[in-house]
Amino acid sequence: MRKIAIYGKGGIGKSTTTQNTVAGLAEMGKEVLVVGCDPKADSTRLLLGGLAQKTVLDTLREEGEEIELDDIIKLGCGNVRCVESGGPEPGVGCAGRGIITSINLLEQLGAYDEKHETEYAFYDVLGDVVCGGFAMPMREGKAQEIYIVVSGEMMAMYAANNICKGIVKFADAGGVRLGGIICNSRMVDNEKEMIEEFAKGLGTQMIHFIPRDNVVQRAEINRKTVIEYEPEHSQADEYRTLARKIDENDMFVVPTPMKIDDLENLLVDFGMV
Repeated sequence: MRKIAIYGKGGIGKSTTTQNTVAGLAEMGKEVLVVGCDPKADSTRLLLGGLAQKTVLDTLREEGEEIELDDIIKLGCGNVRCVESGGPEPGVGCAGRGIITSINLLEQLGAYDEKHETEYAFYDVLGDVVCGGFAMPMREGKAQEIYIVVSGEMMAMYAANNICKGIVKFADAGGVRLGGIICNSRMVDNEKEMIEEFAKGLGTQMIHFIPRDNVVQRAEINRKTVIEYEPEHSQADEYRTLARKIDENDMFVVPTPMKIDDLENLLVDFGMV
């Protein structure tokens, strides 16, 4: 089973990208588990048709520790198994606790056992925080592969560079590797070429460039992935292509984070400054 964590700057489109990519893998016949690692619990809403799924932490609070897998896992489109970690009330406690609790509980309940035939486990991780609980998927082999969602905007690239520093920190202990950069386009000038150069500077690849299209927003409003909402649309094919590239990927590296001066020079070279 391949365990994949999706990281990136807050608001960059990690959850949307993850769910649409997972839909592509499910369409290929892959058995997929998605673990939402965001207290907002919105990492699976497109797969579940907008259903507000009870989180792991809420279930534990209400029902105690004697729970079963069916209490925390819901089947979404393409038979994708969906879990939401949940978290504390805003401003109260550590949201990382939900991630740690969920992953440990899923292991204890046998969610990753061979009998479930899960081929992929995806962790959709909140924001660009790479310390404490948010680094949990990187530690101790919880996630083998990291993909970072980025755009051609400076802060998105800055966050991606910081995440690479986190990967380096846990590479030896947890064996985690960077599988590539996913560019979720914001229609920045020279964006594709800049992110390709950025990926090269990190020692990795831009595994796919996702063009911007309003069909993504229309699908979200209708609580669906693009593949389910408008399967013949070219944007659906973009997510299918990304799913195929991840499935076939064999380039996994310990990245080489860029110095801030080099990152800023890259932005200058491509006309951002």
